[in-house]
Amino acid sequence: MYNNASPLKAVSERDALKKALFKMKARHSGQLKSLKTAWSNFNNAFCDGLEWRTITVVGARPGTGKTLFMEQLVNDVIKINPDQKFRILKFQFEMLDETNGIRKLSMNVGSDYNTLMSKEKPVDRGIFQKCVDFYESTSSYDIVDVVYDPCTVDEMCATIHSYMQEHKSEDGFTNTLVTIDHSALFRVGKGQKDKFEMLYGLGEALTEMKKRFPVAFLVLSQLNRNVETVERAKDGSYGNYILDSDLYGSDALLQHADVVLGINRPFNRRIKFYGPEKYIISDPDLLVFHILKSRNGYMGMNFYKLDRDVMRIIEVDAPPTSSH
Repeated sequence: MYNNASPLKAVSERDALKKALFKMKARHSGQLKSLKTAWSNFNNAFCDGLEWRTITVVGARPGTGKTLFMEQLVNDVIKINPDQKFRILKFQFEMLDETNGIRKLSMNVGSDYNTLMSKEKPVDRGIFQKCVDFYESTSSYDIVDVVYDPCTVDEMCATIHSYMQEHKSEDGFTNTLVTIDHSALFRVGKGQKDKFEMLYGLGEALTEMKKRFPVAFLVLSQLNRNVETVERAKDGSYGNYILDSDLYGSDALLQHADVVLGINRPFNRRIKFYGPEKYIISDPDLLVFHILKSRNGYMGMNFYKLDRDVMRIIEVDAPPTSSH
């Protein structure tokens, strides 16, 4: 009658309340902490930063700054959370290892990629020495491991499972931040017809992994091209905003994500007055972070800027509106 299905275990809801009380005590005593970032708005929106056993999806069009966002976050959490024991496992499918290294140097010495790599303008000795000094001071990066080879979702799961076992201590599994750049670059696996089936499988796999291990997932995703249509770029319209339906394979990832962010760069879309509030867009490096989903926190948007002098994303105040 039930196709030989096995019954599932039902647990008392009172037990869930008890676990919630223990978690509250652990949070308030400092035993359980989020990973703080360098952005106070981000930390305030998401319970002090990145929480363990959560999935955060960040969507943006190419050239918007999503990879820089992820790299800066990884860089900063290492520096800002020295009292926490954790590791970082990166699935970096889109970049060569040496390119990743150059970007890391760029971010930490405050010089852009062209300054560090141009043959026509040899790098200043002082800047090169800063790069050497940074490399020699990076023992903290021993906690970071990178997978560069594109893989299937099943191979990712096997890698995470092996990694968690490898770094298990007497106290249990080590908290691990897992970053993915980006979701559409996983190879279609056995039994999956296309990328959309792969993304559904990815969402299910991430949920299973966060239940099994103390991990926090940070997943980069592309946005659909419809966000760049002329209609969406009409000044002062709600269509200027990033919507959850703009996320590539949105149904597959949205239902599993705890937090979904959309990063927009209005100047690139030739928008002069952004959204119904008509924020005046004059800075080509202004970024708008739309919080499209947050199971436990704030919904809305915050403003940031790409500071090219130091190759970092920094928080800024909202630009003035056309009514002021």
